[in-house]
Amino acid sequence: MADETRTLSPEELANLERKYDPETAFRETGPKLALIISAALVAMSVYHFYASGFGLIRELLHRGIHLAFVLGLVFLLFPWRKRGPGLAPSAWYRLQGVSILDLIFSVLAITAALYLPLLPPEIVAERVGNPSQSDVFMGTALLVITLEAARRSIGPTLPLIALLFIAFAIFGPYAPGALKHGGTSWLGIINHLYMTNQGIYGIAIGVMAQYVFLFILFGVLATRIGLGQLFIDLASVIAGRYAGGPAKVAICASAFMGSISGSSIANTVTTGALTIPAMKKVGYPPHFAGAVEATASTGGQITPPVMGAAAFIMVEYLEIPLRDVLAAALFPALLHYFGIFVMVHLEARKLGLRGLTAEEMPKAGLVLRQHWLSIIPLIILVYFILSGRTPDFAAVYGIIACVFVGVLNPYNRLTFSGLWDALAAGARNTISVGAAAACVGIIVGVVTLTGVGFRLGYVVVQTASDMGASVGAIWPFSMFEMQQLALFFSLLLIAIACIIMGAGIPTTATYIILVAVAGPALAQLQVEPLVAHFFVFYYGVLADITPPVALAAYAAAGIAGSNPFRTGNTAFRLGIAKALVPFVFVYSPALLLVAQGFTWSAFIVTLAGAMAGITLIGVAFSGFLLTPLRGWERWWLGLVALLFIAPGLPTMAAGALLATPILARQIIGNRAQA
Repeated sequence: MADETRTLSPEELANLERKYDPETAFRETGPKLALIISAALVAMSVYHFYASGFGLIRELLHRGIHLAFVLGLVFLLFPWRKRGPGLAPSAWYRLQGVSILDLIFSVLAITAALYLPLLPPEIVAERVGNPSQSDVFMGTALLVITLEAARRSIGPTLPLIALLFIAFAIFGPYAPGALKHGGTSWLGIINHLYMTNQGIYGIAIGVMAQYVFLFILFGVLATRIGLGQLFIDLASVIAGRYAGGPAKVAICASAFMGSISGSSIANTVTTGALTIPAMKKVGYPPHFAGAVEATASTGGQITPPVMGAAAFIMVEYLEIPLRDVLAAALFPALLHYFGIFVMVHLEARKLGLRGLTAEEMPKAGLVLRQHWLSIIPLIILVYFILSGRTPDFAAVYGIIACVFVGVLNPYNRLTFSGLWDALAAGARNTISVGAAAACVGIIVGVVTLTGVGFRLGYVVVQTASDMGASVGAIWPFSMFEMQQLALFFSLLLIAIACIIMGAGIPTTATYIILVAVAGPALAQLQVEPLVAHFFVFYYGVLADITPPVALAAYAAAGIAGSNPFRTGNTAFRLGIAKALVPFVFVYSPALLLVAQGFTWSAFIVTLAGAMAGITLIGVAFSGFLLTPLRGWERWWLGLVALLFIAPGLPTMAAGALLATPILARQIIGNRAQA
């Protein structure tokens, strides 16, 4: 494996990502236009670096410039159709492979995005509530362009949801039951979504412009200077020698890579191109090898310090320091990887798989000697975050450190052309998520305009209460209070909604929408805001490995040469711990470290209970511990594992007592075989 980890260049990895990630399926253009687009992407990176590090640009203008870059480039990078025969590049209506209509859309997108931000602030303030005809025209144009840009870059699901919300705002008087409201006019929609900071120019696009762009750029630069290679090699040194070593390498490498990459698919492709063939080589079935990589890679979005865009949106919504969000994310992320590790280890034991040989593993001394400099930017980034500096301040100095290290490091030297490509790649990687954020702004704007979040929250809580009452009526013993049952069923309904919404929608978009819609329901049930945000976010991430739209699993299946649906099902099984952990920290927020009422004793009990429950669920799904389990034993252990969702000494003791007979039989059977 030591040789295999150095066979893929950055260009080859980029090609793999474009092949499997629909959000990077950019069109081919002529050389002249490609150079112009590359220059625009580099200008976008330079602008954001300057604006966040040294510039003093008012909020609306900064968001407008970011949106202009994003929407203008979408129409140059993404074609009308991603598949099917295209029109000949030599046709009169195409220029360098891009249709004249797309060029017009690009110019119109830039104009509409900058029209309002470039007006004097006092003029904008006067027109809020009474937009002029030109405001309505530009607002309508930007609304349509945003929906089309999102459709091209991430698919039709999110724009269709946005259209449904707009229709709901207009036809509110005809909505059923508790969803009924007074409705609004098109003028009212444009005024709210375009003229205020509650819509397209809202928190979502603001977070992308202020924080997310810089952290994505940092991740690209850190990978280019060798940090990704260091992570993969260190993972091989740490875990490669043990049973089923390449799968454990995949888990460790994905956990490390997740600290600088917030994209499930990018993480899958980057590490999976190396680890999946190695897993197949030692005997893992192709679908299992792909599932391991996909499941581990989705952990990148929940692993500090980057966490995609979610961490920064939590900072804005909850108004707490980034270090608190990262501290809260730490142990749930570790439990996710612990759950995968348990199942991978049991599968390796069941199949009798070997680890990597000394010849197949990189040499620790050589790895550190060649790549130790690349860890410095990450240390600087984390230091500034922990010291209380703002996220953009930390990212700016992390980027500066990447450039300096890249220039000084003889093994991964960053040339001018390499820096140019990294700046362009960093901006290119933000285009799709930026278009999604603008589209999400439309949905969130309708939620704030109509108050549908509180209405849906009421519906969810009422439905959950009815379900709890039904269960309480047939339950033989009064073990649970009605409020506990209502909370459980509310969480269950919201979890299902998150997974469904996440099918084909970027995680960040799912998270923002569900926080706006499901957040009020959790607030009515007195769930702490930080806990509610993490609950929704975790289930949004789970959609990346949940069929039928498991994008990370399908990317891994493409590399592994396995059946995509089977790979997705296996990935969901391996990631089942991620489905249990949110319930754990809702019932015991101490797991999040910075939640209200935190105590070390509660944290230790919660962590121990969660690890025990995850281990039992892993054994149940694997069907193996020391010897194969019978069918009823697997079901029994799976049910016993649920006792650890609400951790506490009584439930832990009950769970241990109920699992003891099966565990004892395993020990006795193993000794008999020996």
